Amino acid sequence: MTYKILCKHVELADSSKEKVIAKVKKLDKFFSEDNECKIFVSEQREHMVVEITFDYKGFLIRSEARNRELLSAVDDCISNIDRQIRKNKTKLARRLRDDALVNYIAAAENSEEVAEDKEEFKIIKVKRVSAKPMMAEEAILQMNMLGHDFFVFTDPDSGKTNIVYRRKDGNYALIESE
Repeated sequence: MTYKILCKHVELADSSKEKVIAKVKKLDKFFSEDNECKIFVSEQREHMVVEITFDYKGFLIRSEARNRELLSAVDDCISNIDRQIRKNKTKLARRLRDDALVNYIAAAENSEEVAEDKEEFKIIKVKRVSAKPMMAEEAILQMNMLGHDFFVFTDPDSGKTNIVYRRKDGNYALIESE
């Protein structure tokens, strides 16, 4: 497995990077050797923000955690990813390494924390919207006026459907369809 550590607004010593990678290697049992793991570390308002993303066969597993301590944030991310894998074990079994979940499922079934995966994702409401042509700034204004966290619209120049959404940091992002 290849590991990439990217840092923003913070410098990590080599020993800290090695400790982070050692902790993340606990998840190696789920992935094959050709997998890639990106670890993004930044500092925001006296907190360390750690984002761990596994890209495996086009399937992304991602977690983000904030903590005053770097290694505690890494532990939180690992715990979240472990929980995601356990919760979606039957769906992920087709994509993860062949023997990744065999022993893990048996051990997890004996614990009290096992999330039942008997029901599929349940859609409780379907809403149809017409994506009106407008600029991204207009879409953000409309989204804010409606009190939504995202808004679907059509770009008048390209004619393609786009989405604007509010990020956790309060800024806005644009998703453009291809």
